[in-house]
Amino acid sequence: MALYEVTTKQEFEEKALNSDKPVLVDFWAPWCPPCRAMAPILHKIAEETEFDVVKVDTEASAENAHLAQEYRVQGIPNMKIFVDGKEVAELIGMKPKQTLIDALEKAVN
Repeated sequence: MALYEVTTKQEFEEKALNSDKPVLVDFWAPWCPPCRAMAPILHKIAEETEFDVVKVDTEASAENAHLAQEYRVQGIPNMKIFVDGKEVAELIGMKPKQTLIDALEKAVN
C-alpha cells in the first residue's frame, strides 16, 4: 500500500498507531547491514500488499530514538506489527518477505 519514513512521534502516531489496518513498523539504522538488506523486501511489501510499512530510523532524530526505547527495541532490524494502536507481533532480525506477509495477514484475523 504505502511506505512511510517517519522522523517524529506525531508522524509515528498518525501512520502506525492511528491506522485502520495492520501496519508493519521497521526500527532500523543506516549503519546496520541486515537493516539495509531488508529495505527492498519492505518496499515490495508496501508495493504489493494492502499493508502499510512505517520505517523508523532510530538515529534520525531524538524522537525516533525515544520511540525505539519506548517500544523496547534492543536489536535491529526489529519489526513490529501494530493493530488498532497496539503492538501484536514482533519479528527480530532478517526475515523473508513471505514470513512478514504471513504475520501481517495473521494480525488481520
